[in-house]
Amino acid sequence: MENNNQKKNMMGRGGAKPPRFNTFWIYIPLLAFLGYMWFWGAKGGDPIKTEWYKVKEQMVPAGDVDKITFVTNQNRAEVTIKKDSLKKYKNYFGGRIPKMSPQFFFIVSNNFDSEQQLNAARESLPANKRFSIATEERNNYWGTILNWLLFPLLIFVLWIFMFRRMGGGTGGIGGGGGGGGIFSVGKSQAKLFDKDNTTRVTFKDVAGLEEAKQEVMEIVDFLKNPKKYTALGGKIPKGALLIGPPGTGKTLLAKAVAGEANVPFFSISGSDFVEMFVGVGASRVRDLFKQAKEKAPCIVFIDEIDAVGRARGKNAGFSSNDERENTLNQLLTEMDGFGTNSGVIILAATNRADILDKALMRAGRFDRQINVDLPELKDRDEIFKVHLKDLKLDPQLDTSFLAQQTPGFSGADIANVCNEAALIAARYNKKFVERQDFMDAIDRIVGGLERKSKIIPPNEKKTIAYHEAGHATVSWFLPNANPLLKVTIIPRGKALGAAWYLPEERQITTKEQMMDELASLIGGRVAEEIVNKKVSSGALNDLERLTKQAYAMVAYYGMSDAVGNVSYYDSQDQGYNFNKPFSEKTAELIDVEVKNIINQAHRMARKVLEDHFEGFNELAKLLLEKEVIFTEDLERTFGPRVKE
Repeated sequence: MENNNQKKNMMGRGGAKPPRFNTFWIYIPLLAFLGYMWFWGAKGGDPIKTEWYKVKEQMVPAGDVDKITFVTNQNRAEVTIKKDSLKKYKNYFGGRIPKMSPQFFFIVSNNFDSEQQLNAARESLPANKRFSIATEERNNYWGTILNWLLFPLLIFVLWIFMFRRMGGGTGGIGGGGGGGGIFSVGKSQAKLFDKDNTTRVTFKDVAGLEEAKQEVMEIVDFLKNPKKYTALGGKIPKGALLIGPPGTGKTLLAKAVAGEANVPFFSISGSDFVEMFVGVGASRVRDLFKQAKEKAPCIVFIDEIDAVGRARGKNAGFSSNDERENTLNQLLTEMDGFGTNSGVIILAATNRADILDKALMRAGRFDRQINVDLPELKDRDEIFKVHLKDLKLDPQLDTSFLAQQTPGFSGADIANVCNEAALIAARYNKKFVERQDFMDAIDRIVGGLERKSKIIPPNEKKTIAYHEAGHATVSWFLPNANPLLKVTIIPRGKALGAAWYLPEERQITTKEQMMDELASLIGGRVAEEIVNKKVSSGALNDLERLTKQAYAMVAYYGMSDAVGNVSYYDSQDQGYNFNKPFSEKTAELIDVEVKNIINQAHRMARKVLEDHFEGFNELAKLLLEKEVIFTEDLERTFGPRVKE
C-alpha cells in the first residue's frame, strides 16, 4: 500500500506521469545565453557613437565628462559621463538614464594625437570640472571566441536535429532501431510480427481466394509440421510470389499467413529498400536476411516487390550502376546464392509481374507463383458477407443480388461499396442500410458523383436522351450484347449520361459477340445521325473504346480474314519497344480492316434502330420524362429480350 502511494505521489496529481526528459531542453538555455551575450554583452549594453568635436565643444566645456579612456589597439576613445549629468543625455537613450558605463565613444584616426588633444581639452577647464584620462590596450577574448564558435555551433545543432528526425521515426525491425539516426540508415526497415501480436488476421477473415489460400496454407503447414513433408523427401519452398490486379487481396493474404504461421514474420515494402544514398538498399537487404536467419524458421514478406525487382538494363534514364539494380543483385544473392537461407521463406506480392527480372522469377527463388485474380460470382458473395457483418442492414434486404450487380469488382471495391452504402444511408438519417443505398453506392463508384444541379439546355438534353436510348435499343435486340441494367441522363462524373450493363463473366469471347458489343457501342452515335441528321462530340468515349476493340480484333486476336491468323501482341513488352512489329504495308492493311469492322458495326446498329424506330423514339421520350429508366421499362417498350 505504501509503495502504491509513493508511486502516486511521484506521478503527481491525477496519476499523470511526469514529462520525459528531452535532450532538446538543453539547447534552450544555451541559445538564450548566447543571445544575451551577443546582443547585450557583459556590461548591459553598448555605448553610443559620437564625434570628438561634440565631446570637445559640448560635453567637456559643460563639465559633464568624468573620464575619457583611449583604447590604443582599437583606435577609439570611450567617454564616461558624471552621474550628476546623466539626466542631460536621456534623449540619446530613449528618455531613460543610461546604466552602462562608458556611455559614449568616438573613433580616432592614426593621425590623432591623443595625449596632446586630451590634455589640451583638460587644461582648458577649471580645476573642479577637469576629467581624468586613461590609456589602455584591450583584448576581447570572449567576443573573438563567440564569433568563431557561434556559427559552427549552430550548424552542429541543426545537423543533430535533422538526423534525429531522419532516424527517429524509422526504427529497425520491431521498432528497436530508431535511435541510431543517420548511422542506422543501412538497417532494415522491416516490421516484425510474431504470435504475441494482439491484432491478428486469419484465413477465416479472407473470403474467396480458395486456390490461393490452399497454396499459402501449405507453406504455413510446412512450418508447423515439417516432418510431414520431409519424411517423404520434400524440401521447404524458398519463396512464393502473389500475382494479381490491385485490390484482389494479396496483402490481406500475407497478413493471414502472419496470423496463422506462429513463426516470426517480417513485413517490408519494396520501396523501403531504395534510398537516395548509394549502397543503402543492398545494406538493408543484407541486414533483413541476417535478422531473418537468426529467427529461422520465419517468413519474410516483401510487398510491391516490383519497386526493387524491375528487370535490369530496362530502367529508362538510369545507368547500369543504378542503385535499384544494386539492391536487386543483393536480393538475388540472398535468396539463392552460395549462402544458405534454411528456414527462411520469402513471400512477395506485385501487380506488375510482367516487369520483374527473369532471374527473380525463376524456380529456386520463387518456386511458386500464385495468381490472385478478380473474384468470381461465388467469391464476391463470400466477400460481401464478410464486409456486411458490421453493417446495420434492412431485415428485408436480400444480399444475394449484390454479387450479381458487381461483376469485375475486386475485394477492395466491394469493401468500398459497403462503406459507401453505409455513408449514404447515414446521410439521409436512415436506421438501416437499404437496397437502394447499395445501388447508389455502386453507381457512385462506377460513374462518379451525381450532378443534378448541372444545367443542360433542352436541345442538348434531347440529344443526350436519344444517344443513350440508342445504346439501350441496340444492346436489347442484339443477343450477344451485354444485358442492360439501367440508363440515365443525369450527369455523373464527367459523363452527361450513362448506360449500366451487367456483362457476362466469359473466359473467352467470339468474333460475333465482339461485333454485337461494337454495334452497341456505336449505337449512340448512329441514333444522333438518325434523329438530328448530324453528330456531336458526346460520343468521344464510345469511339475511343470502339477503336481500341476493333484494333485488338485485327492486330491481336487474328479475327480478320485479310490480315490472317497472326497476333502482334507482345506479352513481354515493357514499354521500351518503339518499333512496330509489322511493316508499313501491313499497318495500312490493319487500318483498312479496322475501318471495315467499324463500318459493319455501324450498319448493324443502324438496321436495329430503323427496324425498331417507334420503340426507340418512345424510349427516348420516356428517358426525357423520368431521367432514369430500368430493364423493366425496356421490357414494357420492346417486349422480352431475345437471348442467344
